[in-house]
Amino acid sequence: KLASENGVSTEGFEYFDPQDEAFIEAYVDDYIAKNEGKRKKPTLKKLTADPVRCGMFLLKNGDVDCVAAGKEYSTGDVIMEAMQGVGLQPGVRSASSLGIADIPGFEGPQGQMLGIADCAVTAQPDAEALAGIAISSADTVRDLLGWEPRVAMLAFSTTGSAKHETVDVVIEAVQKVHELRPDIKCDGEFQLDSAIIPQVAAHKVKRESEVAGKANVLIFPNLHAGNIGVKLIQIFGHANAYGPVLQGFTKPVCDFSRSAPVDEMLGNVAMLVIRAAAAKK
Repeated sequence: KLASENGVSTEGFEYFDPQDEAFIEAYVDDYIAKNEGKRKKPTLKKLTADPVRCGMFLLKNGDVDCVAAGKEYSTGDVIMEAMQGVGLQPGVRSASSLGIADIPGFEGPQGQMLGIADCAVTAQPDAEALAGIAISSADTVRDLLGWEPRVAMLAFSTTGSAKHETVDVVIEAVQKVHELRPDIKCDGEFQLDSAIIPQVAAHKVKRESEVAGKANVLIFPNLHAGNIGVKLIQIFGHANAYGPVLQGFTKPVCDFSRSAPVDEMLGNVAMLVIRAAAAKK
């Protein structure tokens, strides 16, 4: 009705209404028949009672290609439903987020653009979680933007210039990425300047590196650094930061801020659809 009132064509759309009892009854019966009764009907009907939970269930079953939510739900609720509904990718222990920063005056491998993570979800990742963030971020920029990811793991130390237990976490995370996904160019630990400025990398990094001085994805060691970092480049560098994009799930999921304007929601949906299309290739 709303689309009709605003002159928007809905031709080709399919609708799944979790409030339509007849539809839910038929869908659940069909699911049970196809899956040889792996779940009981009361459990399945409970899964479809909530709109976001229903969306995740449809996504898991392949009836939809991606899910966008959050306008009426908190980020924590969306993440929880995605964790329970579709789960995490192999090698990824926690969900995370990636932002795309467009920084005036910066000249890197992708011009003014940098991928930055995690700035919104995981507060204090251990080495395994940090490795998962790096892996998810590499996959996201490849699928979303077509980049060849060069992932720098950031710290206050560059290749052993300082010693601290928090630096050890970053070093261990780099090793885990190499073990889990040797196809990803990932290196560190690097200070920010060593990661993105070739002249500094040439001076500070005394070994071969495919990432030092030419990183296009930056992984912060914790949410403090990520949150402060993105606000610094926005305020003082006049950067635009797009996202954050939720990542790490087995299928594409997007979260809106509850205060998001329509144009921001459309931008996030556009990125989500691109990721979903890439995932089907």
